[in-house]
Amino acid sequence: MHSETSPGADRDAAAHAAREVIELLEVLWNKGRDMTSPAPVSSSQLRVLYILDRDQPINLRTLGEVLGSAPSSVSRMCDRLDALGFIERTPSAASRRELELRLSSRGENYLKDLRARREAALVEVISAMPAAQRAALATGLSGFRLALEDTQDTEEPDKAGGAEVTA
Repeated sequence: MHSETSPGADRDAAAHAAREVIELLEVLWNKGRDMTSPAPVSSSQLRVLYILDRDQPINLRTLGEVLGSAPSSVSRMCDRLDALGFIERTPSAASRRELELRLSSRGENYLKDLRARREAALVEVISAMPAAQRAALATGLSGFRLALEDTQDTEEPDKAGGAEVTA
């Protein structure tokens, strides 16, 4: 069997297919998010919740570095999430001048419900796929996640090097 496709064409086709799936997932995600809470959060605020879920406790400065955002923007996002009852601010054990951010039980429940709705929507679609395609999807997504993590790991030192550090 002779293939006319080059590695670059395969890469471009995979990127195109991934973009199409991501666009469909965005629609699916927004449907699920709108149903989880009377006050859905923005995508930037949702990213903060994911970071806190993974890395809590975290201070505002570190959160800003992870987000690549200005301290004032991060503070405003956290003000909104605090007002919604999704995060808690507590004094840091390491420094009285810092506050630590954590997910509140309401924030944890919001993420749990959101993830459950998204997973249920995915299971519905994935269940319609033949077993071999589901296995290929799992393998491909695992490879994609690992490549993304490798890409992010190589970008982190550049971000940290460009960030302003205060004593």
